[in-house]
Amino acid sequence: MKNILFGFLLLAVTFSAQAQDKKNKNAKIDIEVNGNCELCKKRIEKAAFSVSGIKWAVWNIETHQLNLILNEEKASLLDVKKAVAKVGHDTDEVKATDEEYDNLHGCCKYERNK
Repeated sequence: MKNILFGFLLLAVTFSAQAQDKKNKNAKIDIEVNGNCELCKKRIEKAAFSVSGIKWAVWNIETHQLNLILNEEKASLLDVKKAVAKVGHDTDEVKATDEEYDNLHGCCKYERNK
């Protein structure tokens, strides 16, 4: 009887450990991305969608929030932030290089935090 009980306990622990490692296929995440206008919106959303695993990406001009639905099995939030920074837009964690920022259209140049 003890062996059966121990077996069920071991099985339960194994399944719970595997469930914790599973990544979310529809993670809803909001991040702040600096920008100003419709050109920025198109560029930021295009950069986000260039990352495999992005299902939804909409950037709000007024709030500077990029709303994402992301498959965490295919991509990480850091991948998205790097892609957005590569096209010239700063995020909280990844900043665009000066060269990438300087390549933005004049109306897209936002005030950068140093």
